[in-house]
Amino acid sequence: MYRVFEALDAVVTIVEEARGLPMTSGCMIPRGDVLELLDDVRDAIPAELDDAQDVLDKRDEVVGTAQREAEEQRSAARTEAEGAVSEARDESQRLLDDAQARADKLVADAEAEAERTVLAGRQEYEQLTNRAQAEVERMTEAGRNSYDHAVAEGRAEQARLVAQTEVVQAARTEAARITDEAGDEAHRLRSECDAYIDGTLGEFEDLLTRTLRTVGRGRDNVGAVPAGSPDRP
Repeated sequence: MYRVFEALDAVVTIVEEARGLPMTSGCMIPRGDVLELLDDVRDAIPAELDDAQDVLDKRDEVVGTAQREAEEQRSAARTEAEGAVSEARDESQRLLDDAQARADKLVADAEAEAERTVLAGRQEYEQLTNRAQAEVERMTEAGRNSYDHAVAEGRAEQARLVAQTEVVQAARTEAARITDEAGDEAHRLRSECDAYIDGTLGEFEDLLTRTLRTVGRGRDNVGAVPAGSPDRP
């Protein structure tokens, strides 16, 4: 096809450059050159047409081959996509199963830890209560003994002083003082015992509060896994 265009361009150039005839619109052109170029065009056209026809003839074959290849590629891509989807579905199910198993284990561990903590707290509470009760009884007994001893001493001193006229009033005053001191001492011992019991029970209350908070955080952590997370069933 290039030879045809080249020959036609040469003919156009010859006509454009031909010398014109005076008083007319005609021109003088070299007949031999033009005829030679036209022969080249005539010889070149059948070969170009044959090439174009060959291209047209092969077009359907090329299009069919391209369509078959495209269909094969689509089929292969569809098969690969289905396999990838199946693998992704299996992997997703595996991740869900793993997440469920981990969540169940966390819940079981949290419940076991809560039971151990509550049991330990109950045992410690019982021990503290028993020790506090024993201490209360000891301090109460000591206070009672101290009071009885003081009262006895006061009474003995009072009886001795009563025998002495000049010191009867002083003896009564001293007896009252000793009696008051014994009562104050017993009251002090009782207050200290109550404060000790109250402090012990407060410490145990703090222990139970921390234990319940730990259990609550464990349960919150188990329930706070996002719905789309691999760790969430």
